[in-house]
Amino acid sequence: MTQRKSDKKQPIDAGALDIRAISRMLPHRYPFLLVDRVEGIEAGKKVVAVKNVTANEPFFPGHFPGNPIMPGVLIVEAMAQAAAILGVATHPEYQDGGVLLMGLDKVRFRRPVVPGDTLNIEINVDRVRGAIWKLMGVARVAGAKVAEAEILATFYREEE
Repeated sequence: MTQRKSDKKQPIDAGALDIRAISRMLPHRYPFLLVDRVEGIEAGKKVVAVKNVTANEPFFPGHFPGNPIMPGVLIVEAMAQAAAILGVATHPEYQDGGVLLMGLDKVRFRRPVVPGDTLNIEINVDRVRGAIWKLMGVARVAGAKVAEAEILATFYREEE
């Protein structure tokens, strides 16, 4: 079944999205697609996403061999990708364009993330001014905060 263009423009409030749905929303692919599942979306408000961290991740052989730790920059990237999913879910017309990270503030890393951990990411919209969004992101493992950041992003549409 083909999707009509008008159907594509509706905001998404969803309980869960699998990797196929996420791949339709984001241009990222392995090894840079860092969101495995979306647990829930409230369009324009909040997204909860999951990244399963496995020993097979391509960055572990070179990032502290013998004591693998997920690089903090990739935790922040996973939060930014979850924020992009929220933006596209809220404004599906951005799916034909993209999301650009504009800035990060108050980034803090609290504990290491290691193979076997499940990274639970929650992104909340703080403020929206036109196509510029300020979001608050928190990543947790087993309920413990491992990272947090304020994310500034802009969304754009490709000209037809």
